[in-house]
Amino acid sequence: MFHHRMTGRARSQLLVSAAAAAALALSACEADGPAPAKADAGPSVVAPGRPGEAAGTLSAEEAGKAGREDSAPNAADVRFVRMMIVHHRQALTMAALAEKHADSAGVRRIARRIAAAQGPEIGAMEGWLDRRGGAHGEQETHGHGHGSMPGMATEAELDRLSAARGDAFDELFLKLMITHHQGAVTMATTVLKEGNDVLVEEMTTDMSAQQTAEIGRMRDL
Repeated sequence: MFHHRMTGRARSQLLVSAAAAAALALSACEADGPAPAKADAGPSVVAPGRPGEAAGTLSAEEAGKAGREDSAPNAADVRFVRMMIVHHRQALTMAALAEKHADSAGVRRIARRIAAAQGPEIGAMEGWLDRRGGAHGEQETHGHGHGSMPGMATEAELDRLSAARGDAFDELFLKLMITHHQGAVTMATTVLKEGNDVLVEEMTTDMSAQQTAEIGRMRDL
């Protein structure tokens, strides 16, 4: 009898302990377990609000869409790229003349630097346009004409440069190319304010820094 009572007590204590453990487990699941509806929602991203507004949250998908929309090219980006291709091509023409007619080794050196940098930049900009159907706006670029692009040399100035030799060539080349670079920097400043495309911003920032440095080198010659 004594053995039977002890077994009953043990069984009762075991049942109570099991019930308590089950209750604790259920409570923990309810407190800590993620709701089924939220399991597939994905991580959220904090989206900074405008000045004076509280930050919000976006799903990963919404953040990706917002990022693509915020960096989509606008008319200023496309206009800049089309015009800068024409601008660069004239710089290559002038650099090729320097290779033939410059008297100063320093002028020939700066002309080679310009050709080495701006040739690949033209390729990069043409590729950017091709990926965005840039051929549709080719007529618009021609409509602007050289006069609407800051720093562009006139046909008469290019004719004089082509005919010049020696010191006269060097002097005219430096004058025209400094003006040409200053015009490119002006165009870059405009698109950095008005454009929206991330790749154009990166290309433009690099161009502006490089051509500003080259202006300094040409002024020292």
